[in-house]
Amino acid sequence: MSSSILFIVVIAYFILLLSVAWYTSKNSTNESFFIGNRNSNWMLVSFGMIGTSLSGVTFVSVPGTVGTQAFAYFQVVVGYFIGYIIVAFVLLPLYYKMQLTSIYNYLLKRFGFTAYKTGSLFFIISRVLGATARLYLVINVLQIFILDEMQIPFWVTSLIILLMILLYTYEGGVKTIVFTDTLQTTFMIAGLLICIGFVMHAMNMNLPESLKQLSLNHFSHIWNTEIKSSGFFVKQIIGGAFITIGMTGLDQEMMQKNISVKKLKDSQKNMMTFSVIMVLVNLLFLFLGGILYIFAHANGIPAKGDDLFPTVALSHLPPFVSVVFIIALISALFPSADGALTALTSSFCIDILGIQRKNELSEKAKKKKRMIVHFTFAIIFFICVMIFKWIDDKSIIGIILTVAGYTYGPLLGLFSFGILTKRQLRENIWTTLICIAAPILCYLLSIEASKWLGGYQIGIELLLINGIITFIGLLIISTKKRKS
Repeated sequence: MSSSILFIVVIAYFILLLSVAWYTSKNSTNESFFIGNRNSNWMLVSFGMIGTSLSGVTFVSVPGTVGTQAFAYFQVVVGYFIGYIIVAFVLLPLYYKMQLTSIYNYLLKRFGFTAYKTGSLFFIISRVLGATARLYLVINVLQIFILDEMQIPFWVTSLIILLMILLYTYEGGVKTIVFTDTLQTTFMIAGLLICIGFVMHAMNMNLPESLKQLSLNHFSHIWNTEIKSSGFFVKQIIGGAFITIGMTGLDQEMMQKNISVKKLKDSQKNMMTFSVIMVLVNLLFLFLGGILYIFAHANGIPAKGDDLFPTVALSHLPPFVSVVFIIALISALFPSADGALTALTSSFCIDILGIQRKNELSEKAKKKKRMIVHFTFAIIFFICVMIFKWIDDKSIIGIILTVAGYTYGPLLGLFSFGILTKRQLRENIWTTLICIAAPILCYLLSIEASKWLGGYQIGIELLLINGIITFIGLLIISTKKRKS
């Protein structure tokens, strides 16, 4: 299909988002930007969070993993579901009880400024790296299949897309994102279902026949029972649960939307509804991956991994599917990027600059600072996307899970130490040093684990190991709670 037509589709889609943003950001304030005035509809938040959680990585990378791992990724998804239950019934009640705008204020109230600033900085590092990796993947697909033909450089593409995101999040923040994410999730899931239908139709297969072919090609295998393998199902489930606790429950972006809902019970309904839909949607992506590989093999298409879905959708299916794929892909792109940009702005303003604690600042002055921070993070996103382009790794989902293991581990250790013990941390640099040392030790362990542990390979459980090391370090430097 013509690159020009697909480009026009992208521009039209952005104009639609900008229109929604203009409508929802009327009379916006700092409060509506940060937490939507705590008045968001839980059903909209739940549905919109699917787009944020899945992102372009799930849309492109998960189908691509089926070729080498079959349905093994579903082991991680089972862990995600368990993690969502823990977030809904352990962390959300805590956040609502303390009426938090930034979830890292918990660390301030529990341990003081050192732990608070440390936790906030680790979130900022985690979210910047994770969000820009996701952003790079989708921009790269758009570049290869649309914009290279139009001779538009990658850096120009990245800059324009970030300006688009900046424009529609600049004023409304969370209040706007709740609505735009709902719209984009609708397009993304519709695109997924339409693509599945067209691939099955192209091969003259109905659902039972498709399932039979997946089984015959050994694509539907889920459980890995090899104990020493990094893909062992127990590791994957436990690792997936803690990935969810870290990347959702201890992440300002994801929790910012949840705590924008007025009542705790509604927020919990949001989380559980979202988790069930997430499991089903991930299963659909794996199913799509299986039939894409069967289609590619039957038609002599050499593409695999992250390149498989874009290649088939844009070059080997009817033009209508190309349009649907592009709309669905950018619908997967924007929720993960816009939410991250807004959450990072909120966290930096509230946790690092402390603008809500500075009563001497007027609402206008606070808004000016917030807009400067928002723009600065957009520049940082651009720089990071260009670095990922330079690295040019073909397995972005692997990068994201690895980065999460290193950067969310200290957050897991800090929060779990606060919740599970009554001990205190002194206001000194040791808290920060332990949170830095834990990922370094994990890196050394991951390199030498096979040699030290008789062939054992560390996989997705890296985050849990990181959190445990952080917890033990904090326990060593902590003191008993003072009696009042």
